[in-house]
Amino acid sequence: MGSYVVVKRIGFLAGGIAHAVLGGMGAAFFLGTEPMYGALIAAIAVALLIGWATLGWRQQEDTLIGAMWAVGMAAGILFISQTPGYQVDLMTYLFGNILLVTTWDLWLMAALDVVLLVLVALYYRQFLAVAFDEEYARLRGVPVTLFYMLLLCLVAVSVVLLIRVVGLILVIALLTLPAAIALHYVNTVGRMMIVATVLGALFCTVGLAASYQPDLPAGATIILVAGVAYLLSMLLSSLRQRRRQRVTSTR
Repeated sequence: MGSYVVVKRIGFLAGGIAHAVLGGMGAAFFLGTEPMYGALIAAIAVALLIGWATLGWRQQEDTLIGAMWAVGMAAGILFISQTPGYQVDLMTYLFGNILLVTTWDLWLMAALDVVLLVLVALYYRQFLAVAFDEEYARLRGVPVTLFYMLLLCLVAVSVVLLIRVVGLILVIALLTLPAAIALHYVNTVGRMMIVATVLGALFCTVGLAASYQPDLPAGATIILVAGVAYLLSMLLSSLRQRRRQRVTSTR
């Protein structure tokens, strides 16, 4: 889903969804239920709300996303403060801890992954049209509003999946950096998805291994690895472009 976020340029919107999720988590903790359920409900609700408002008031999109970002965080903090016997474990959702992922979390993540893969496989062309050119998609008879909302919901689900790994504070980096790196080397969204998925798995593995011996926070280490890889990739891509320009100018 990070590939769609990058080509559609909705990273800030995805960030708003991620931070608003804290409100759902706080409410779930307050009610004594599984925080991931609260996160999933809040993420989808905020995605639909932002998507609906964006389509109607596109000029105020940034303000709306910022407001949802702040309100979600504030609501989460209020719920946490009123929870009997304050749960410190909730901090793992802010900054992530892949070592605390339970078997139940893995089953839930696997089920959500299947939903994502099936929907993307079924509606790949529609999502592609909406991501690149909404007006062209409308002319081709694609229900843009429906697929735009569905796309945001899938991004929201992806955010929830990544929260247990790196936390909602760092989730946007892991969602977008592998896709941004892939964009330097491939020219189709399908290939971009494959490369980004491989890179995401690689960053998680390398970050987890690097954090083990010095006992560093796994989520932060994973993002640091991804960030360094992105900077190096951007540098290499810039050098390649300059070399091509030189070759072209000499001809």
